Amino acid sequence: MGTGPSRKIELFGRAEFMDRVARTKARMVEQGIDLLLVASPANQFWLTGYDGWSFYTPQMVVVALDEEEPLWFGRKMDSVGARFTVFMGEERIVPYPDEYVASRERHPMQYLAMLLKQRGHGTKRIGVETDDYYYTARWHDILTHDLPDATFVDAFLLVNWCRLTKSEREIHYLMEAGAIGTAAMTAAVEACRTGVRQCDVMAELYRVTIGGTPEIGGTFPCKPPNAMVGELCTAPHLSWTDEVLQPGDLFYIEQGGVRHRYHAPLSRCVYLGTPTQAMLDTTAVIVEGLEAVLDAVKPGVVLEELEAVWRGVIARHGIEKDSRIGYPVGIGYPPTWGELTCSIRKGDRTVMEPGMTFHCIPALWLDQYGLVVSESFVVTEGGAKPFGSVPRVLFARDA
Repeated sequence: MGTGPSRKIELFGRAEFMDRVARTKARMVEQGIDLLLVASPANQFWLTGYDGWSFYTPQMVVVALDEEEPLWFGRKMDSVGARFTVFMGEERIVPYPDEYVASRERHPMQYLAMLLKQRGHGTKRIGVETDDYYYTARWHDILTHDLPDATFVDAFLLVNWCRLTKSEREIHYLMEAGAIGTAAMTAAVEACRTGVRQCDVMAELYRVTIGGTPEIGGTFPCKPPNAMVGELCTAPHLSWTDEVLQPGDLFYIEQGGVRHRYHAPLSRCVYLGTPTQAMLDTTAVIVEGLEAVLDAVKPGVVLEELEAVWRGVIARHGIEKDSRIGYPVGIGYPPTWGELTCSIRKGDRTVMEPGMTFHCIPALWLDQYGLVVSESFVVTEGGAKPFGSVPRVLFARDA
């Protein structure tokens, strides 16, 4: 083992990382993969602990069945950050020269291909994350060209599925993220006042998201909150403006507390004034359905069964919803805190197990506005344990 820096960021012990590597290798064997190239920053963090804002340049984690530990491969200047964050020794950190960065003449994937051939992997069956945000068409063209004797196969979501069940330490961080998300949402609700700019409400939310609580600090989320006012609430993924809040405005906020890259999403709405009865009634239906879903959570339940519970509740009130109502969450890097593997929707036969974590967001987007009450939770033997503790209501301010 190489000599590492005197101070390292150690969120998890070596035993936990090696367990993650073993689980990944087991799936590689199932899929006939000798070597796995991991482009996803979230998966790189999960496998090695690497955490730096360096994924705007090519980097990769390499998992080989015949090597005990992964390799971290990245830009030379970022190899310093790797020494501070990865669990492996320095001999498992392989930098490429800066002349490969943003160059027309050469590309980091050429260097990686050369490295893999030197290490005897040039004829292996190589798995790549073909549909990941960070694995580009150019990367694939270079790797397949420079490794002509290798066989490339799709390994998209291989690591994501391994991440689905969380360890006790991961759940601990998610509970802390839930506490931060609760504080941030509470601050945002308090900041909503007639005459206050939308951006100032969100600035307060960001202040608490990053500052955390007196006991624990937060950090930046992997994506901006979805925060819409008025008619813009009919669309789920828009942003706030600098307009001042007016009486009768509805503020839709979907945000997440963050602790060591672990995200616990949480959504609520705030009305400036006295909400209409229709808004209150619709929120009550959402809450009824959400709580029915949470009550139905237990190990062995299939995800589509949860969606059927929700659909049964809203059907009694004459409401239909054709989009999913939830997805797994945990580690978040741009552009998403979702794990991309499964969904709480009709047809998804994924079986819930203890340690799985989800964001249940049964929002309803109507013709004139949208309403939401959501919760993130962990599956336990006793049912769903939410990460947040914000009242499940449509908040009214300046009423």
